[in-house]
Amino acid sequence: MAENIPNIGSVRGPSGAERIKRSINAQPNAGTSFQEILQRQQAQQGTELKFSVHAQNRLIERNIELSMDDRQRLQNGIEQILEKGGRESLIIMNNNAFLVSAENRTVITAIENDGLKGNVFTNIDSALVIS
Repeated sequence: MAENIPNIGSVRGPSGAERIKRSINAQPNAGTSFQEILQRQQAQQGTELKFSVHAQNRLIERNIELSMDDRQRLQNGIEQILEKGGRESLIIMNNNAFLVSAENRTVITAIENDGLKGNVFTNIDSALVIS
């Protein structure tokens, strides 16, 4: 039976796992835990407020304009939500509603005042009213 097995020759050089290990050990932050690297990367990205493509489209379609002050207030609101352990939240500000992923610091969608009437919001764990 061994005669039917093709000869693939010997594998030269380090295995894939060995190459990865060598690469990691060659890095200047060798010995740094994955959690530390992740936290450093997240800190470098900052806590900047983001808008999903869907939210950007809704802002345009619904003529919702946000000043720099409004954006800062939303960002501060998300920080408050995170401090209380919220993840998926409804923020009401300037007679508009914003569904946000606090963990990702991302506005998921925006609803203008008229769209709020009779609307049921599900899958949220917190709400914040910003006056």
